[in-house]
Amino acid sequence: MLEGEGFAAVTVEAIAERAGVSKATVYRWWPNRAAVVMDGFLSTVSSEVPFPHTGHAREDIRLHMRRLTEAFGGRMGRTVAALIAEGQADPELAEALRLRWLSVRRTEAREILELGIERGELREDLDLEVAVDVLYGPIYYRLLVGHAPLDADFADALADYVFAGLGA
Repeated sequence: MLEGEGFAAVTVEAIAERAGVSKATVYRWWPNRAAVVMDGFLSTVSSEVPFPHTGHAREDIRLHMRRLTEAFGGRMGRTVAALIAEGQADPELAEALRLRWLSVRRTEAREILELGIERGELREDLDLEVAVDVLYGPIYYRLLVGHAPLDADFADALADYVFAGLGA
């Protein structure tokens, strides 16, 4: 529904009608349409972009960035871009996206970087929040602006540039 008709068409009424239930039933399970949309989104994409665990922070992040850029080149990317765009006018959706999609991925990335610090792969004085922003911000920028391709070459180049500054 979201991909085909846009967020404005995703009302509790439309959700209830499509599911063949009452609005009360929808509200019994979800507090608002943003929560329904996020549950639907997460149920279809959460397993599409798992973080690998190779034992090396740089390789884990690089492989994850490759998977993310590949996924963002299709339906998932269009959906994430739509959720970000709609979140600008819908604070509940923006909060749901931050808490349930972005924060979870940021935590996973920070954990990988922390392991890299512990293993001596990365600088001890690394600001993990800034590092995650620098690693993933350009991917979301390309997703939203569309000025250049989101592909494996970009993911590899980005990882190389960023890890040159993060290394021990």
